[in-house]
Amino acid sequence: MTEPFSILLIGSGGREHALAWAIAKSPLCTRLFIAPGNPGTAQHGENRPDLSVSDHAAVVAFCRAEGVGLVVVGPEAPLVAGLVDDLQAAGIPAFGPTKAAAQLEGSKGFTKDLCAEHDIPTAAFARFTDLEPALAYLRARGAPIVVKADGLAAGKGVTVAETLPEAEAAVRAILDGTEGGALVIEECLFGEEASFFALCDGTRAVPIGTAQDHKRVHDGDLGPNTGGMGAYSPASIVTPEITETVMTRIIAPTLAGMAARGTPFSGILYAGLMLTAEGPKLIEYNTRFGDPEAQVLMPRLTGDLVPALLAAAQGDLSGVAIGFDASRAALTVVMAAQGYPGAVTRGTEIRGVEATGGDATVLVFQAGTRRDGDRLLADGGRVLAVTALGASVGQAKDRAYAAVKRIDWPDGFFRSDIGGREVAREAASKGD
Repeated sequence: MTEPFSILLIGSGGREHALAWAIAKSPLCTRLFIAPGNPGTAQHGENRPDLSVSDHAAVVAFCRAEGVGLVVVGPEAPLVAGLVDDLQAAGIPAFGPTKAAAQLEGSKGFTKDLCAEHDIPTAAFARFTDLEPALAYLRARGAPIVVKADGLAAGKGVTVAETLPEAEAAVRAILDGTEGGALVIEECLFGEEASFFALCDGTRAVPIGTAQDHKRVHDGDLGPNTGGMGAYSPASIVTPEITETVMTRIIAPTLAGMAARGTPFSGILYAGLMLTAEGPKLIEYNTRFGDPEAQVLMPRLTGDLVPALLAAAQGDLSGVAIGFDASRAALTVVMAAQGYPGAVTRGTEIRGVEATGGDATVLVFQAGTRRDGDRLLADGGRVLAVTALGASVGQAKDRAYAAVKRIDWPDGFFRSDIGGREVAREAASKGD
């Protein structure tokens, strides 16, 4: 029987608020620190904005001083920077992949090469670091086509170009140095997207849920890609048969390939899928819980999250199972600051978040917020994730949008069609 211990959660977004909400409920968690945290995470633990996440020695020293028994790394940047490596070297259990394993998210080219090596179904692709060969490839292939910055881009480094000029502009933006110096050009897959999550310990993987994200900024999937404007879980299009295919053809060979390279993957493997006519294909990997997907996965948990995170961190998921409430769906609506995903105005006041309380089926996870005395202010692009549970996605959607209407924030905006496709599927299945 594991003795209770203190936990340090790294991050400050809506994902971290959802994780803090879930972790704080665990009887194993005696004290929860969040670095740097936000006003929402402060409801569940102690924010530590003074702790610099990029100063790995300081994080290790903090863990030792506070007797931290587990570090949970929320965002991708600290993973790619090797925070887990330094914690492990200090003997501190850390949930998340090492720097080498985090390349699955840190470099799209790395992942595409792994797919090619292990026959993992994905889009046909080519990698480039020089402008003229990339433009020549584009012109030979034509549009529609997908252009991706190779490195981290906060969910916004992808252009699905409908025309050749649009694709060429995206290539020039990346290879002219404004977004980095390497890219992947790949065929445009057709089908429906879904998010698939597996908890991994280096050799084993346990599927822990599905969701569908809404990346485009405007209704009808129009406008530029964002970090995510809303999501729902579960995704009914990911059938048990598709789950089996994903685990067998995508997740298992990825783990085997990473282990063979001497860089075993531990943590969350988040597969962005395209469900094509030929079967599920990998669009890309993230190596952490999604945002806003965590905001719909965490409320559906039926068990204790912490033992599973600790088991993954310790490299042994044997016997671990994470339960989800199959009778309830969750849907989240992201409220963003005007201008997102571009430049936004900070400091506008948000009122009425508390007015959504009093209902156990509604949760408001905070992301880009800060406190000014008693006032809650917007302090980022994606600001709130208004989440609701229901017996169906349709019921969760109705509850979430009802809660959104109770929030007084004239300077914010949101999509009005989150979950619309799933609601239509639910109606069709009932013959409505």
